[in-house]
Amino acid sequence: MSKMQFTVPCLFGLEGLCGDELRRMNFENVRVENGRVLFSGDETALAKANLWLRTGERVLITLGSFPARSFEELFQGVYHLPLEDFIPKDGAFPVKGHCLNSRLMSVPDCQAIVKKAASRRLGEKYGLSWLPETGAKYQLQFSIMNDQARLYLDTTGPGLHKRGYRAVGNEAPLRETLAAAMVQLTRYRGREFFWDPFCGSGTIVIEAALIARNRAPGLMRKFAAQSFPWIAPEIWDDLRREAKEQEFNGNYHILGSDNDPKCVSLSMANARKAGVSDCIRFRDGDATKMSLPTDTGILVTNPPYGQRMLEQQSAQRLYAALGRHFKYANGWKKYIITSEPEFEHYFGKRADKKRKLYNGMIQCNYYMYTDNTRRGKEK
Repeated sequence: MSKMQFTVPCLFGLEGLCGDELRRMNFENVRVENGRVLFSGDETALAKANLWLRTGERVLITLGSFPARSFEELFQGVYHLPLEDFIPKDGAFPVKGHCLNSRLMSVPDCQAIVKKAASRRLGEKYGLSWLPETGAKYQLQFSIMNDQARLYLDTTGPGLHKRGYRAVGNEAPLRETLAAAMVQLTRYRGREFFWDPFCGSGTIVIEAALIARNRAPGLMRKFAAQSFPWIAPEIWDDLRREAKEQEFNGNYHILGSDNDPKCVSLSMANARKAGVSDCIRFRDGDATKMSLPTDTGILVTNPPYGQRMLEQQSAQRLYAALGRHFKYANGWKKYIITSEPEFEHYFGKRADKKRKLYNGMIQCNYYMYTDNTRRGKEK
C-alpha cells in the first residue's frame, strides 16, 4: 500500500511530547496540532507507532477531509473516499464520531449518514446489495469541526493507554499515557533514584520502569490492525522481536509507597503483570512523615486533589504538610500534578516551572521543582 497519512489524538498538553516521540522514530511529516499529532508512513510505521508510542492515545489512518455543511455534503464526501482500499468485502465497519461548532451537530444523524455512504460505496465496489460485515472490525471515526469533516480508520482498538498491566485501578487512576508524559518531562533514564510517595495503582512507577528498560509500552497487547489482511503478520513479528532486543537490563532504584496497604498490594500486582516487578520496590508509608529513601533523586507524584469542598480542604492541608516535610530535601527534584490552583501557596514554595496538563477532563498543573540550589521564597 502507498504512503498513508496518520493522526494521533493526545491528551491536551501532551502534543509536543508525542511529536518528539514520532520524530525519534524517524517518521515523515510530523506536525503538532491542538489535541493531535500528524505524520506520514507505511504499514511498518503504523505498527511501530502503535507498539512504541507512550503519550499518544491511538493511531488513526486519515481517510479524507472535506466540507460538511449539510447531510448531502457529508454523504458525498464519504462516498467519494477509496474505502475499498482498506475495508474488505466482509469487513465490519461500525461508525462513531463527534461534532463541534458546526451546522451538523447531531452525532446519531451523522453516524447514520456516514454509515449509509460507506455502505453504498463498498456495495458498489464489491457488487453487493447487502454487505455481510462478518469479518474483522474496521472502526470508522468521523470528526466534524467548524463545518469541516474528517474520516478516520482506527488501527489501535482499545486506547494506547491500555497497556495490559492494569486490569483494575484504584479510585482515582492516572491514565498511563499521562503518567508516561510526567516521567518523560523529568528526563529520567533509569540512573537516579525514582520515588512516587502516592503510588495508588502503581502507574507512575511502572511507566518509569518501562522507560528505564526501554520496553515498548504496547509489547504485551494486540491491536486492531493486526487483523487487517493488507498488513503482513511478519511486520508485527519483526517489530516485536526488535523491541525485545532493544531492552536494557540494569540495576534500577524505583520506589512506590502509599499509606493505603490495599494500594500497595494493587501496585505490586500491576507491576508483576507489566513484567517490571524486579526493578520496583513497594512499601507502606505516609508521605508526610516517612524518611527520605536517599539523599538525592526524582520524586514524581499524583497526590489527592479534592474535587469537593471538604476533600479540597483536606488536600490543601496535605499539600502544606508535604511542603513542610520536603522543605529541606534539596537533593530531590520534585514533580507534582494537581488541580489545586493555589498549590504553591500551600506547599510553601514557587515551582521552577509549571505546565498545564489534563488528567481526564480535569485541568491540572504539573509543578516542577528542579533547581536544588535555590530555596525560593515561602509564600
